[in-house]
Amino acid sequence: MRILRRDILRLSAGLAALPVASRLAFADTYPSRPVRVLVATSAGGSTDIIGRLVAQYLSDKLGQPFFVENRPGGGNNIGTEMAAHAPPDGYTLFMANSVNAINNSLYENLNYVFMNDFVPIVNTMTSPCLMMVHPSVPAKTAAEFIALAKANPGKINMGSGGVGSTGHLGGELLQMMAGIKLTHVPYRGEAPAMSDLIAGHCQMVIATTGSAMEYCKAGSVRAVAVTLDMKLDALPDVKPLSVLLPGYMAIGWSGLVAPKNVPAEIITLLYKHASDTLAQPNIRQRVIDMGGVVPGGTAADFGRFMAEDTERWAKVIKVAGIKVN
Repeated sequence: MRILRRDILRLSAGLAALPVASRLAFADTYPSRPVRVLVATSAGGSTDIIGRLVAQYLSDKLGQPFFVENRPGGGNNIGTEMAAHAPPDGYTLFMANSVNAINNSLYENLNYVFMNDFVPIVNTMTSPCLMMVHPSVPAKTAAEFIALAKANPGKINMGSGGVGSTGHLGGELLQMMAGIKLTHVPYRGEAPAMSDLIAGHCQMVIATTGSAMEYCKAGSVRAVAVTLDMKLDALPDVKPLSVLLPGYMAIGWSGLVAPKNVPAEIITLLYKHASDTLAQPNIRQRVIDMGGVVPGGTAADFGRFMAEDTERWAKVIKVAGIKVN
């Protein structure tokens, strides 16, 4: 999987494709017309919301409209492909998310290669997931759940937001690292998976904090672990799963990227102003309210993060034998 790391170097090298003089002149006048920010999910989700917040701030700072265009469908692939094939002039940007890292290996016949066809700008939001059980399940911690699953192989239903979702692959990674066997029950999104967990039709679900937190606070479900190496202020007694399974991580994320070969000067400009957006207290609070955190870091940091997440899920998908045609 070293090719994923080399891809980061290609992302940077591709920015040098245009002559220096023309790139500098172009960057000096950017943006001179409206900029489209493609989102491959429906309106209202966390990727869409943070994309709109960043777009509005960029509009105010750079004097041209940055407008969000939603192109959902095909498991995020329709909007992603459109963005990948857009002209590399900075006038089409893309809000990538963790599904893109998964789809890179989940689908066999994509018309783009995620790590080849985009250059990172800024990581806007990461969202830890919660591992939850129905209150009837006699397990109050992740360790107790794993012991229960080992004693009952294949008898515990694990709901998820769908085949290839972060929750699904997080559950597959859990099974691989803990040596347990669960029965996967995919739903059409996290909301119906949570509804069936609350109703007791499945016994365990891994879902993003934005979808799950209110149900945990209300006692409708029981959180037994956090899937990021941190505790959550809202659930201080719930430990990270990595304490029990070192190296475990399953998170959602979203970030601003551009088609490859967009001039480096434009990437730098967009990074500066998008980072300023994320530093605003009201924006950071909005991210927290959605169950996320603002990770910070440079564009290169974001590129390494994307490569690592893509590599992580490629391994899980290969071992679990998961494919979507």
